[in-house]
Amino acid sequence: MTRRIVRTAIQLGVLGFIALILILVLDNRYRVLPSAIHAHLPAHHPGLVITDITLTKCSTLSVLTSCSLDPDLWHKVDKDLYLNSGWLSHAYIHVQRRREEELRPEDSVVIDVKVSRADPAALERGQLEEKWESRPSGIWIKRSAQRHASDSQKAITAVDVLFGADAVEPRLGWEIKDPAILLGSSGETYEARLTVRRGTPSIVEKPTPRIGKDGKFKIMQVSDLHLSTGLGKCRDPEPPGHNGGRCDADTRTLDFVGSLLDKEKPDLVVLSGDQVNGETAPDAQSAVFKFAELFIKRQVPYATIFGNHDDEGSLSRSGLMSLTEQLPYSLSEAGPGSADGVGNYIVEVRARGSSQHSALTLYLLDTHGYSPDERQFRGYDWLKRSQIEWFKETAQGLKREHKEYTHVHMDMAFIHIPLPEYRDAQENDMVGTRTEPPTAPGFNSGFRDALVDEGVLLVSCGHDHVNDYCALEKHANGKPALWMCYAGGSGFGGYGGWNGYHRRVRFFDVDANEARITTYKRLEYGDTERRIDEQIVAEGGKLVPL
Repeated sequence: MTRRIVRTAIQLGVLGFIALILILVLDNRYRVLPSAIHAHLPAHHPGLVITDITLTKCSTLSVLTSCSLDPDLWHKVDKDLYLNSGWLSHAYIHVQRRREEELRPEDSVVIDVKVSRADPAALERGQLEEKWESRPSGIWIKRSAQRHASDSQKAITAVDVLFGADAVEPRLGWEIKDPAILLGSSGETYEARLTVRRGTPSIVEKPTPRIGKDGKFKIMQVSDLHLSTGLGKCRDPEPPGHNGGRCDADTRTLDFVGSLLDKEKPDLVVLSGDQVNGETAPDAQSAVFKFAELFIKRQVPYATIFGNHDDEGSLSRSGLMSLTEQLPYSLSEAGPGSADGVGNYIVEVRARGSSQHSALTLYLLDTHGYSPDERQFRGYDWLKRSQIEWFKETAQGLKREHKEYTHVHMDMAFIHIPLPEYRDAQENDMVGTRTEPPTAPGFNSGFRDALVDEGVLLVSCGHDHVNDYCALEKHANGKPALWMCYAGGSGFGGYGGWNGYHRRVRFFDVDANEARITTYKRLEYGDTERRIDEQIVAEGGKLVPL
């Protein structure tokens, strides 16, 4: 009896396996399974697939031209390929897309896209038999007539546009297409480039910053990159005649930051505002992708806050944060809706090994842009009461948890616009250079006191490009209260060069074994191998005076 049962079970198993293979083969050809089952099959891309791509051009002088297509059939990628730089001309990419379960027998799925003046089949070996379909401005698409091609790894599921000769694509599953779309000389100022995604959007998991096995953790603070759409123009480059006087701002800036990433190998990068030079970034997305790509390809986590120029381009603060949050290795967060601004959040650096205890907490806060009350308080905005309350509640709520850490827990803070107390820094309590007066808010909302009350050891900002000092704030009795540092400007798209000032980046070396924080700077030109103004700002979790 037992043998008969076993034999029967084996026979049923074999028959079931053969039936499953047969069903999968038939489905691959005729799509016989329901979409609910398809969504769980390998190599399937649930959601939308692209069935056609085209480009429209229009002129404000001609009523016979239109950049619009039937919205029931076409979806417009909402970026003018001229980036509104053409007074009269405009152009847009449009795509047709369908849900896979809604594909009709006559639908074809786009499986590749190229930009070329000639048929790609005639330019590449082995592709003479492949059929490419021509679209305006040098766009060619390859489509599969087979309905089940939407299950192919080649199926294109999204299309976007980036700009600039230096455009990069850091998103997982996306591929940028070179060369630029052939719009003609009047439309190639910003060099619009197609970028396509194959498959479903990748799930991006945030990394967990952690103290190294040796008890060390290095933070690289990069401020005021001032990146543009395209190569950018240098402002005040030092030395003026470097490289024969030729200077592409973004290229030189990104080369500088990239070289320090390779030399210093930080565990975390904090971008403390004005990553995007809004005035010269009509496509802010392209600018954001350029700095993000530096960290993503090196697998370095990074956290961003905004300055007063980031949202002066094509994206709002919320739009910028939404974009950045979705990128690999980004720790950036919009923060709670109860606090004013976008980008009030913490980054917890966990203790070594598999410990879930926090060894270091970083507080990042949005210092907004320009004064909301220019008549009474000229200049720049200030941290709001709701932000300070959020900071204090968060810090106090974490204290019990942080006490469980077996070593000394430490706190740091990062902002963009300096606090009013930066103006009070005394030369004998300062390490570094003060080349310009601090452009702090005219109104003092009391954040310095909140930092001191909650035991934060130091706060570091950006904004004033040619200041790079750390100054010690003191209590009324003369004892150390708070280190206040500047990162120094790193980008050639923003002002700099005063009194021969070279672009620079600040580092914080954290030694969790000794509860020590050491800080220094590295230069873009000149004495590039030396740690500039190296100093210990905390030892044993306590502030170290000069």
